[in-house]
Order: sequence, then C-alpha cells, then structure tokens
Amino acid sequence: MTKLSTAAWIAHELGLAASFGGQLFGKVALNPNLGAISSEAERGKMLNAAWNRYNAVNAVSMGTAAATWFVGRAGISGESIDEEARGLVLTKDALFVASILTGLASMISGLRLSRLAPDGATPIQTGTQPSAQTPEEGASLLRTVNILGNVSLGLIGSIIAVSTILSMKAGESTRWSAVSRFLP
Repeated sequence: MTKLSTAAWIAHELGLAASFGGQLFGKVALNPNLGAISSEAERGKMLNAAWNRYNAVNAVSMGTAAATWFVGRAGISGESIDEEARGLVLTKDALFVASILTGLASMISGLRLSRLAPDGATPIQTGTQPSAQTPEEGASLLRTVNILGNVSLGLIGSIIAVSTILSMKAGESTRWSAVSRFLP
C-alpha cells in the first residue's frame, strides 16, 4: 500500500503544480504580453489557441489531483483524526470542489470567447483587456475568464497551502501520521 500511496501523492502534487504553474504563467507572462503582436485579431487568436490548448493539460492535472485526493480520503473516518485535521480535510474538499467548478466555468467561457471569430481571432488589446473592436459579448467573456482565472489560481494556491499544513500535521501526530499515509 505504501508504494501505491506514494505514487498517488506524487501524482497529486504534480497535478497541483502543473495547474498552478500553468495558470500563473498565463496570467503574468502570456496575457500581458500579447500587445507585442500588432494585430488585435492575431492577439485574440494566440490567446485563445494557447489557453484552449492548456485547458486540456489543466483538466487532466486537476482531475488527477482531485481523484487521488478523494480516493485516498474516502478511507478516512471522523474518528481516526482530530478536530483540527478534520477541519483541514473538509476545507481541502471544499476547495477542490470550488476549484473544479471555477475551472470548468472558465474553460467554457474561454471556449465561447474563441468561437466568436474564425480561428479564435476575437480582437483584444491584451489577454486581460478588450479592444475597441472586441464585440460586447467578447469583452464580457474576457472579463469573466480573467475573474474566474484569478479565483481559480487562489483556490489552487489554497489547496497547496492546506496540503502543506496537513503534511506538517502528520509529522506532529502519531495517529494522523498513520492515517495520512493513505492520502496524497
């Protein structure tokens, strides 16, 4: 069981890292620098192509992280952990659900944005700002995607933080340490 648990933990951590890192890169490196492309339509095309391609990686990454968490966590009963650990486990559950729902809403909004023009070439100023040529629906979708993306990044960062706290707590408690061996 230890090897399986270790593999699940590694998959869990890599899933969170890929999701957080990819979204952070998009937010701080891709989105603000699309202005280097002279054509507003080409900016939209690049934005939509990049994010829609990464959405597949993000879905697999978060799916892996969530699946390993919920499968491992299914074996935990309320009696096997103390109140603090129980609160952290429930917090992580809620963060995962919120993150997955936010991510899905963002992906759907981004897909809708990319379908407003052929080849996803909806004109934009940057990855966060519509241009004067952006259709009203496109401007609204761009704002929605950016808000949801910020929320998603915060949620994934929070999952990573709670995971770290749970790991540290495992080192402090013999009982929690035994139970946490089955969790990613």
